[in-house]
Amino acid sequence: MKKKIAVLPGDGIGPEVTWQAIKALDAVGDRFDHYFEYCFADVGATAIDKTGSPLPDLTLEACMNADAVLFGAIGDPKYDNDPNAKVRPEQGLLALRKGLGLYANIRPVTTYSNLLHLSPLKENKVKDVDLVIFRELTGGIYFGEKGRAEDNSSAFDTCLYKREEIERITHLSFQHARQRRKKVTLVDKANVLENSRLWRHVVQELSTGYPDIELDYMFVDNAAMQLIQWPKQFDVVLTSNMFGDILSDEASVIAGSMGLLPSASIGLHTSMFEPIHGSYPQAAGSDIANPMAAILSAAMLLDSLELFEEAKVIRAAVTTLLEKGIGTPELSPRITYGTTQIGDTIAHMIAEPDFMIKDDQVNEGISTII
Repeated sequence: MKKKIAVLPGDGIGPEVTWQAIKALDAVGDRFDHYFEYCFADVGATAIDKTGSPLPDLTLEACMNADAVLFGAIGDPKYDNDPNAKVRPEQGLLALRKGLGLYANIRPVTTYSNLLHLSPLKENKVKDVDLVIFRELTGGIYFGEKGRAEDNSSAFDTCLYKREEIERITHLSFQHARQRRKKVTLVDKANVLENSRLWRHVVQELSTGYPDIELDYMFVDNAAMQLIQWPKQFDVVLTSNMFGDILSDEASVIAGSMGLLPSASIGLHTSMFEPIHGSYPQAAGSDIANPMAAILSAAMLLDSLELFEEAKVIRAAVTTLLEKGIGTPELSPRITYGTTQIGDTIAHMIAEPDFMIKDDQVNEGISTII
């Protein structure tokens, strides 16, 4: 199989963790006789410095022409700390979501048995947590009409949702639940917000087409508490843009390190895969950043290409390394490796033809629905 992948390394630690993910993909190619063609392009602060735009036209074109997008991270203090900056790196990500029609952000949250002590929650709370958050990406308050009075006496942000925006991510979440424990939790604020009532109406209606899936409902404030009190109750969480933004970040701390968590953004044109962490510019070039989230994002990318066995091999390699007590400094491992050494070791394991996958060793990815 030959596939074209647009690679957007971005800023800070983005380039170095992305490079480790590419090593894993190349090792997969060698082992399974695939060829991945990479098209590198600039985004974020790097792109602003070079072109003045956080998303140059050539970058969007490269993504549109690819089979998938591998994304690093964006952000730079020189823009974050400048309140007068009219162009910011984050604008590139928003423009990319719009250009590719990225309508669903998917964040799996899983825990590893020998890293439970890193979580801020008690070990018995987080052991065996395995949930996925489906966050709608194109509608809601982030994209509604907004404004502010000239005298700063008032401001408004409109939360608007269209039925079709709710329908497409609902189908996606129910289809994925069929590959898991067959439970979907809709998180909303239907006791107060009219758009949440629309969400309930549409999701209830569509749920009749999935009689094998258990559907329950939770107000967002209660969901925020339940994620801390009893995270193991959740399987697939379905929610709107802003609620998903907040809850997915809250859930990310359960695993103990953001360096372990991948994500996928499913698009109408091309889908994008990225670690959930930021650009962490203070660590750039220090060879201490954890590349596992980027490598696991590459596994989700392979799932999207229906290369499921190949994706499992990547996840098995990551899990094996962690079981051996090997990791980057923030994991407080028994054996400390740098960014590059982690990437090299995982790639070597993947490439070994006798490296076997145990059924109980691998956290499943996003399967045939992407």
